[in-house]
Amino acid sequence: MAQIATIRPDADVLDAAVLEDVVTGSLRLTPEQALRIHREMPIQELGHWADARCRHLHGDRIRTYVVDRNINYTNVCTAKCTFCAFRRTGHEDDAYTLEYEEILQKIQELVDIGGTQILMQGGMNPELPLDWYVELLSSITDRFPQVHVHAFSPPEFIEFIDFFDPPGATLADKLRGVMKTLVDAGLQSVPGGGGEIFADAVRRKIGLGKCDAESWLTVMRVAHEFGLNTSATMMFGHIEGVADRIHHMELVRRWQDESISDFALDGGGRYMAFISWPFQRENTPLGRCAEWGEGSGDDMDAPFPGDVVARLDGTGDKRDHPKYGRRIRMAGASEYLRNQALSRLYLDNIYSIGASWVTMGPHIGQAALAWGANDMGSVMMEENVVSAAGTTYCLGEPLLCHLIRTAGFTPAQRDNAYRMLKLHERPQSPDLMVDDWSSQRADRLHVQNDAGCGTGGDNDQAVELTVQRN
Repeated sequence: MAQIATIRPDADVLDAAVLEDVVTGSLRLTPEQALRIHREMPIQELGHWADARCRHLHGDRIRTYVVDRNINYTNVCTAKCTFCAFRRTGHEDDAYTLEYEEILQKIQELVDIGGTQILMQGGMNPELPLDWYVELLSSITDRFPQVHVHAFSPPEFIEFIDFFDPPGATLADKLRGVMKTLVDAGLQSVPGGGGEIFADAVRRKIGLGKCDAESWLTVMRVAHEFGLNTSATMMFGHIEGVADRIHHMELVRRWQDESISDFALDGGGRYMAFISWPFQRENTPLGRCAEWGEGSGDDMDAPFPGDVVARLDGTGDKRDHPKYGRRIRMAGASEYLRNQALSRLYLDNIYSIGASWVTMGPHIGQAALAWGANDMGSVMMEENVVSAAGTTYCLGEPLLCHLIRTAGFTPAQRDNAYRMLKLHERPQSPDLMVDDWSSQRADRLHVQNDAGCGTGGDNDQAVELTVQRN
């Protein structure tokens, strides 16, 4: 995969010959070309080209997933994101911070089913000192040296800087001190949580108290400098315009170029994956905004306020539309697939595009494998943040494998670096051993409830889920 391809701003991006060059990686899309694709290319055609690009990188045979557990160690948070239903101030009955042994028990349950990784993120809790995190990581590494620790998103690192006030003349210097301490204790990679949308006009409206784009990207650059791989994310389908999404992808691509150029020869890290998903409105302050066209005085013949404000360079000004931030434009299945396919074509220097079946449902997640995704993400043992906003999809390993196989691929379990651990092509594969698929119709997803809950106590909350199956 070429690091930087040719850019031809005047090329007709709807021409098949031009798109063939995008597929092979010899041509890089400009933001303007990406915006034209989004506006003008039929969704099936866009899916075709995204799938061709994915097959060029990953082949025609194998699509992957990981067995991990999403552990949210605390829901106490100083940020006031309007899209979040998970955060607590610390005074509510259901505010919690997990004890070490509770976290270790969760990891044991993961190991018991063959899991290889934990995704550990939490609210930005000012009551937790740096030593709390160091002891937590050390305890995990001592007891489960085989488990990869993928933890602490950029907003958490920025709050570490604010809470712990480490020495350093610049943000990067301060980050190096904190990150080295956590890496020495067992941190192995950094998740891309808190990306949302990078454009300042959007971020100021929906992410009060959360770090800005420059800080988010700087955290990831320092992680790459330390040799840690990371992921990048985007949450769309709220107040943003389409140009904001493309600007977000442009920043990820640009900073990835720099990390590869500056650190690759010295064993540095990079963005290994990009995952995007639509905003889930239930139980959130932002979700109380009217859908565009349903509010008083909305003119459906006029552009959506987010599109009026959005700029491809991220310089949009909220004053450009009086209803900006007061109307949302939700993204359904077709818009999700369109956005994901565009990310596959645009992010030519990122290896993996992940399907977001957790928010979109299993069959849209399966369809995403034909719209540029090569990875189905995680077997979902536990989920707290998105579930708090109303999403209730849950899949076990047999069903995840089944979805991949019936999409026309061979399922394979991977690790955090996208190395294949198990190729499921024999009768002993998780899905091929199921005789009665009706037994797989209801799964129970662990959802953390309060500070007293573990993984089996009376206060534990398990949500029984009904999801559509093949």
